[in-house]
Amino acid sequence: MSWVNLEVSDETNATTSQCELNGLSKRQHPKYLECIGPLVQSVEETPEPIATKVFGTIPTWIRGNFLRNGPGKFEFGNQHYNHWFDGMAMLHRFNIVDGSVTYRSSFLRSDAYKKNSERDRIMVSEYGTVSMPDPCKNFFLRFLSRFEKIEATDNASISFVKYKGDCYVSTESNFMHRVDPESLETMDKVDWSKFVAVNMATAHPHIEPDGTAYNMGNSYGAKGALYNIITVPPTKNHTDDTLEGAKVLCSIIPADPSKPSYYHSFAMTENYVLFIEQPIKMDLLKIVTSKLRGKGINQGIYWDPKLDTVFHLVDKHTGKTSSTKFHTKPLSVFHQINAYEDNGFMVLDMCCYDNGDSIDNYLIQNLRKSGEALDQVYNATPRAFPRRFVLPLNVNDDTPIGVNLNTLLGSSATSVKTSKNKVVCDFENLHGDDLLEYGGLEFPQINYSKFNTRRYRYFYGCGFRHLVGDSLLKMDLKGKKLKVWYKKGMFPSEPVFVPSPEAVDEDDGVILSVVVTPAEDKCTFLLVLDARTWEELGGAKVPVNIPYGFHGAFNSTS
Repeated sequence: MSWVNLEVSDETNATTSQCELNGLSKRQHPKYLECIGPLVQSVEETPEPIATKVFGTIPTWIRGNFLRNGPGKFEFGNQHYNHWFDGMAMLHRFNIVDGSVTYRSSFLRSDAYKKNSERDRIMVSEYGTVSMPDPCKNFFLRFLSRFEKIEATDNASISFVKYKGDCYVSTESNFMHRVDPESLETMDKVDWSKFVAVNMATAHPHIEPDGTAYNMGNSYGAKGALYNIITVPPTKNHTDDTLEGAKVLCSIIPADPSKPSYYHSFAMTENYVLFIEQPIKMDLLKIVTSKLRGKGINQGIYWDPKLDTVFHLVDKHTGKTSSTKFHTKPLSVFHQINAYEDNGFMVLDMCCYDNGDSIDNYLIQNLRKSGEALDQVYNATPRAFPRRFVLPLNVNDDTPIGVNLNTLLGSSATSVKTSKNKVVCDFENLHGDDLLEYGGLEFPQINYSKFNTRRYRYFYGCGFRHLVGDSLLKMDLKGKKLKVWYKKGMFPSEPVFVPSPEAVDEDDGVILSVVVTPAEDKCTFLLVLDARTWEELGGAKVPVNIPYGFHGAFNSTS
């Protein structure tokens, strides 16, 4: 089994798919996107390792576990989740040793999963689904249950992360779960709020070379919200340590404490943490009353295009927030690519949308549409494109107003001081026109262990000519050149870079991605690309269905 690296392909091949089962033949409607409903269908777990069918060659130096996380169960009984983010976390492990691969999967045994399973109904509210009163209760008790405090979900379905050398799965609530990366067994449930004064933390921490972790989380009080930057020490004092020693480095007051910004991640350089306050806003009153109103939390999150995007710069060593605020046009961001310092400037690269309406389009009912209805959802969904901002780090009272402060050679980004503590920034595109035909780029990854917070040349991601990634992209910042892996009907997950042993060059390694095929049953496979040439080396076909997931990580065992 082998596929080739394709640079350009806009052809729509006639293939049997769910679309045809719905009476919408692609031969009749070649403009229609392929139906991806099977990618968001519940699947069974595979608790014991099973063999895969290897094709091509998987380098023998790859030894470890490729871990993936994402939703894998979308209903309990006759109750269905509304949003893609709501599905129960399913953990996947591809164990790679001596060119062979085994696969196993397991549902995270979160409290949400266990409560839902015990009653065979949705007992815990998620991002877009509110748990309804138990019909077995009398009317009075059902009425009172509307006034119960929202129970934060521990359905950690976004990513795998590491703290103090341990493996965790994480979401955007205050709960994580420590898991065994070999067996995928659910171990400790860890509550951030027991260790540091935050009510949530992102699923995208940054890790220093010594293991020190940085993250961000909100706290809520009588005066509204605060954005908090958190640090977690790199080592344990005791074998059963989890987040002991975590502390808040600094707190940032939102522009409107009753309506703080939503954020999925943040940026970091050698000496700074950078928080992006974007115009995706959370109406705290609507969120805390969501259960009373019978609405999902997502109904309290909205896009306000009248607001600027504001960058807040924090010194990692002192915890001091810069009085200079960097403004740019309203845009939204889920993932940063990289950030680094260069001759008195911070270079910030990230995947940007020109509006913040993308989350609401990922309702499960939208993902399961077909034909013209699916095309309409896609056409209404904004695309993300890689952009560079250059922020001057030494702005003071003597800095001139009204001139471009960016003096970095080869960069067309601008930064202009407009008043005492305000600098207005405009970005540089990190792509050519060829990226437009691949639907932009998301799920960015780099050679993190060697080049995070450093000047770099390459990044990798998924192209989005569909609602989920349908190609793998490599961007060379030298000339903004693009390489593409694409095959009709195949939907690859976020690419994860694994460096070769003794690698010297930045792109000396492989890319791992899980490719799912909605039109073919049990045709999922692990794909291994040469990161330098972008050619296929091989892969491993898995004889079970796997839903499309979110994030992954490679844990070396060599």
